[in-house]
Amino acid sequence: MCNLALMAESKTPGFWTKNCEKSGLAAVSTDSIKAAAESIGISQLPDQVSVRLANETTFRIKEIFQDSLKFCNHRKSRKLSCQDIDNALKSKNIEPLYGFVSKDFIPFRFSSGGGRELHFVEEKELDLNDIINAPLPKITYDVAIKAHWLAIEGVQPSIPENPAPEKQFSIDILKKGESKEPKTGIKALKSCHVQNNNPLISAKKPDSSSTSLVSLKPQFTHELSVEQQLYYKEITEAAVGSSEARRAEALQSLATDPGLAQMLPRFSTFVSEGVRVNVVQNNLALLIYLMRMVKALMDNPTLNLEKYLHEMIPAMMTCVVSRQLCTRPDVDNHWALRDYAARLMAQICRSFSTSTNLIQSRITGTFCKCLHDDKSSLAARYGSVAGLAELGPNVIQSLALPRLRVEGDRIKNILESPLLNAIDRTAAEHLRGLLVKHCGHVIKGLRQPPDLSEDYSNEYGYLGPLICQHITKLREQEAHKSRLLASAGLNRPAMGIGSRPSLMSTGSSSSQQNSSLSSSPNLDHQFSLNSNPSSVGASSRMTFYGSNSKTSMFDGS
Repeated sequence: MCNLALMAESKTPGFWTKNCEKSGLAAVSTDSIKAAAESIGISQLPDQVSVRLANETTFRIKEIFQDSLKFCNHRKSRKLSCQDIDNALKSKNIEPLYGFVSKDFIPFRFSSGGGRELHFVEEKELDLNDIINAPLPKITYDVAIKAHWLAIEGVQPSIPENPAPEKQFSIDILKKGESKEPKTGIKALKSCHVQNNNPLISAKKPDSSSTSLVSLKPQFTHELSVEQQLYYKEITEAAVGSSEARRAEALQSLATDPGLAQMLPRFSTFVSEGVRVNVVQNNLALLIYLMRMVKALMDNPTLNLEKYLHEMIPAMMTCVVSRQLCTRPDVDNHWALRDYAARLMAQICRSFSTSTNLIQSRITGTFCKCLHDDKSSLAARYGSVAGLAELGPNVIQSLALPRLRVEGDRIKNILESPLLNAIDRTAAEHLRGLLVKHCGHVIKGLRQPPDLSEDYSNEYGYLGPLICQHITKLREQEAHKSRLLASAGLNRPAMGIGSRPSLMSTGSSSSQQNSSLSSSPNLDHQFSLNSNPSSVGASSRMTFYGSNSKTSMFDGS
């Protein structure tokens, strides 16, 4: 069958009967049938049988050729190939032909003798040892489609799939015919690193000789001028240095300078790498300085941080929910850093969250994941609650209130444990005060007086009586304010569950804490930093001003 198909494909003379060729019809000759019969040991085949077999073979071959032509037309080709015949055989559930891969002419040899003419394919004898010892051929892969980034934000990434960037030459008008070497910006980047006097650079740098054999494509980088390099060096040194006066000037420059767009990627990497290094070293002072640097960049109206949120959001999230930020968690005031970073996260959500990037949803999910994780520390839970609270009362109502009883039982078990240490006691007290403060404000808008301690205890568990006391105190303060306003002839506007001003408004305790942290030049004195960055004590507490009284930021009531 193989030989018949291949002979028919190559239009070998003598394969079809001469009478059929004259009449315009092609058929397999009886001589070919007898020759095929003799090849399998059947001699003296009757003429009637050979005629019937020739007709049947002719019909089957024509049927296969017709289907093969359909496959050939379907692939928009005018030349019939072996693959088309294989496809036709597969469609009829017949095992296809194997080993015939010739695309052009198939070398048939002609032989005659005894009044017969025969065309055959000469097959060489193969040694099985050579076939067994020969190496295996490579596996042919199927045609597939692979996607890659051609450009990201207008910048072509340096990957093997993309073409090499063309060299750009700058022509000097005064010196025609001479071209300067293209500048890649690599030297400018290297000169931006501050040696020996940058406290952020503490990790061991990899040896450049180990990567000397690796060929990398040049990257599209913006070159910094000498003045910009000096500015970058001075700003980074002052922002994380020990001089508060220089730091205030550096932060003021970052918040107001309109020409920092080209250096924004360097500042973003500086903050990201600085947080990554100092979290491992538990250097609370430098983490505070870096967060103040982020706040200054966010306050600059000429900068767009949207392209660099992938570096800044993880850095801020680390300062909020990290397990440990300082060497002495029971003494150092790392709670203020968590609150400050949480306010920055809320500001990021207000400014950049859209229905496409879902930044606020993803940040909220991270806080909830930490809050629902039984293995997370109390300090991390404190940061999660602080982050949710900065996102508004609706977030507290839907995500924090359902967890109030569980968190209260956890705090109770820790405070009543016989193996209680100072670190766990301090963390439990701060977490209890934070939950009572923010959840109490929301519950006050949901419940109407009278406020009974038993009802709160039954609904909210261990924290119920504390929340009841806090709500009672808030109601008394509101009543006192209403009486004062009434005596002065003023009407006080009604306050509900949304009585807490929005994140954009001023006058709330959150925004006042933000302003006290961002605008106060003596922030280090509030954190007890002075000249020794590692001595961040809990004795110096940050305060915020409420509507009519000065209250401690970490007051548990």
